[in-house]
Amino acid sequence: MEKITFTLNGSEKVDFYVLEQTKIGGTDYILVTDMEEGDGDALILKDLSKPEEKDGLYEIVSEEKELQAVAAVFETLMEDVTFVSDDE
Repeated sequence: MEKITFTLNGSEKVDFYVLEQTKIGGTDYILVTDMEEGDGDALILKDLSKPEEKDGLYEIVSEEKELQAVAAVFETLMEDVTFVSDDE
């Protein structure tokens, strides 16, 4: 599993493991988790960077309709994955 290190607020570094990636409507999305094995927290991140930029710029998908649509794509791509929100 690929590990990506993100830099938050210019200094804090956080590692995530990429579970899957997809492109929807020209936008790249990645599904990441905080644990290499087992049940960890997962996030869907949206790539906001421009093609000519060396480093990626990602934000957490938080808009409900977009989140549900992208989660449905990831569930289809990964048969053994089901998304459960923190509210459930």
